[in-house]
Amino acid sequence: MSISEHTAGQRPADDGALLTQSVLRRLRDEIFEGELAPGTSLSVPGLASRLEVSRSPVREAVQQLVVDGLAVYTPRAGAKVAELDDDMLAHVFEVREVLDGLAARQATAAVTFAELDDLWHRVRRQEDLLAQPADHRRDAELDLDFHTAVRTISGNQPLCDALLKLDTQSHLYRSDMWSHDVNRRLAVTEHRRIVAALEAGDAAEAERAAKAHAAGVLVRLLRR
Repeated sequence: MSISEHTAGQRPADDGALLTQSVLRRLRDEIFEGELAPGTSLSVPGLASRLEVSRSPVREAVQQLVVDGLAVYTPRAGAKVAELDDDMLAHVFEVREVLDGLAARQATAAVTFAELDDLWHRVRRQEDLLAQPADHRRDAELDLDFHTAVRTISGNQPLCDALLKLDTQSHLYRSDMWSHDVNRRLAVTEHRRIVAALEAGDAAEAERAAKAHAAGVLVRLLRR
C-alpha cells in the first residue's frame, strides 16, 4: 500500500500535515531498520516516486530528518542519511551522560507514587523478558520508553527535547548490543538502580546511576 492510500479518508484540511507525518514515520522506520543505510541519498524526486506521493510532503519530511539529526544537508549534493562513527557516538553519549544524570536528579524531587509504580512495572517487564529470546527492536524500544518516562517526570521539556535528539542520533549506529543476554541483564540492573534511587529520594545517587548507565551503554555499543 502506498502512503497516499494509507492516509485516504482523512479530512481534506488535515491531508497535508497527515501525509507529511506519514512520510516522516516511514523514512524514520527505514533508517532505523537499515533499509536506508547511513550515507544514502535522500532524493526528494526519487522518494516521492517510490512512496507514490507528491514532492512537497517528502521535502518537508526530509527537512525534519535534518533537524532531528538523522540526515545531513550539503549544498549541491542534497540530503543524505547521517553517518555515526565510533568517535561521534562517543561524543553523543558524553552529552547524554550529563543530561540523563540531570534528568534523573530533577525527577527525584518530582516523582509521584504512581510514577514510581509505573517505573517499577517497566523494570519488572524487562526482567521477565530476560527469560525469552532477545528481540533487538523490542528491547531497544523498552529501553527508550524507560528513559523517556524518567525524563518526562523531570518536567524539564528542553532537556527532554535535547535527549530525544541524542537518542535518535544513536539509532544510526548499527550494533547487535541487544542480541547479547549479558547486555540485556546489565541494562535492567542499571535501570533498577535508577528507580531505587528515585524511590529513596536520593538525587545524588539517581544522577550517579543514570550517568553510570549511559557510560555503560556506550562501552557495550562499542564492544566488538
